[in-house]
Amino acid sequence: MRVQDALKDIERIYVEAAPLIYYIEENTAHLDKMVAVIQAIESGSLEAISSVITLTEVLIHPIRENDEYLEQQYRDILTNNDQFKLMSVSPTIAESAARLRVSYNLRTPDALHVATALDADCDAFLSNDLGLKRVTELKVILLDGLER
Repeated sequence: MRVQDALKDIERIYVEAAPLIYYIEENTAHLDKMVAVIQAIESGSLEAISSVITLTEVLIHPIRENDEYLEQQYRDILTNNDQFKLMSVSPTIAESAARLRVSYNLRTPDALHVATALDADCDAFLSNDLGLKRVTELKVILLDGLER
């Protein structure tokens, strides 16, 4: 499926860590697809939501490698950008995540991401984690399933 077709009728999308890593670090297998997603976000036709958990996840590698430039790129896209809304984990999201973890046997971070997406009324969830396709409460779009 083409990126544009996958995003059709999607107004608000949750973007988890892996797609952002592919975009910022220019992963050749997924860069073209992520450029199309980011262009839709920047044009205003798609609202992007993520979690503070995403910020934690994307900063691990640059901090480990002492790569301040890469750290700043992640901060810029997630915290210094009008196109991304970064959400905190609330008690409501935490409880929802616990239920999702039990229902779908998700890892805690994945359950928190999905719970945040649901709390933010996202229409879709952008990932590359096949295990998240088990979730039925929202449309999960996998980058591996998209064409450039």
